[in-house]
Amino acid sequence: MRAMAKAVFALFVSLAAGPARAQSAAPDILTYRGADREQRLLDGAAKEGEVVFFSAMIVNQALRPLTQAFHRKYPAIKMTYWRGDSEDIAVKLSAESRANNLVADLVEGTGIGEMAVKAGFADPAWSPTLNDIPEKIRDKRGLWAPTRMSYFGMAYNTRMVPRAEAPKSYDDLLDPKWKNKIAWPLTASSAAPLFVTNLRLAWGEEKALDYLRRLAAQKIVNFGAGNARTLVDRVIAGEFPLAVAIFAHHPLISAGKGAPVDAGLLPPVASAAGTLAIPKGVRHPHAAMLLMDFILSREGQQILAGAEYLPVRGDVEPLKQIAPIVPSRAGVEENFISPENLNAYTETSTKLIEDMFR
Repeated sequence: MRAMAKAVFALFVSLAAGPARAQSAAPDILTYRGADREQRLLDGAAKEGEVVFFSAMIVNQALRPLTQAFHRKYPAIKMTYWRGDSEDIAVKLSAESRANNLVADLVEGTGIGEMAVKAGFADPAWSPTLNDIPEKIRDKRGLWAPTRMSYFGMAYNTRMVPRAEAPKSYDDLLDPKWKNKIAWPLTASSAAPLFVTNLRLAWGEEKALDYLRRLAAQKIVNFGAGNARTLVDRVIAGEFPLAVAIFAHHPLISAGKGAPVDAGLLPPVASAAGTLAIPKGVRHPHAAMLLMDFILSREGQQILAGAEYLPVRGDVEPLKQIAPIVPSRAGVEENFISPENLNAYTETSTKLIEDMFR
């Protein structure tokens, strides 16, 4: 897992350090704040005629509705998208850069923004829609912008674990009755390292390491199959009574369809944001900014909310089914893990898992 994470990041580094084409200065329109900004974007985008979006969002749920709504608003601009996991996007961008043929005008996904920034691949960009997003989840440099939130928690099988007995804190996970009964996802892009990073940042190294040693004695099951939802499906099937370090809204979506599962939040709840970035050398800067504006607008965020994503804007409601896992709504402490902290801590947190939980 750690080797995969390092390999993915190395792809982005190759964009900055490898044999790349000459990059012109970032177009002024990316950070332009004049009163005529919108008209300049419309005029420029009409001449460009197209915009290309690389994203890790689900096609039928999000990418297709976003594209259709964007076309309705800007019929003169052809929007196309390419969908892949964050690792796939990294591979594609690397290949395009080496071929001196950058196709993407805007990239989005879990981990994309922060990796692009660290590799020097992102250009700063500003949108007035950023003012409607909480400051704590924005980048002061403008090198990435949040698109959708993720809150991480616990899933438990309600036939095996009565709600009254479900863990309510990290210390509750140490109860001897949970030994050999807890699983967490251990795949290339899993949230298990984020679970560790969250505690290190919230509690400090000494307290976090002491807790992790005790948690390791519980013989956590390292689950390494499938995608982000697969472990929740195994909890539903009764293979594991409990899973931690999962996307907290996934159990609620399944519960809404009648599955015997529920979600739990352990404070402080780790949260992270999917991010977007505009790559250096963007071919259609005006259209890229219009698309960025649209995704972060109230209309764009409502489309994502309807697709079972968690919006970054406070004036957009998440779906009622998954709203209970938003920490601010649940009255539970949240710890936002910034992209910079993800970069700084993920490798060492992954190494701690390898050393303590294998």
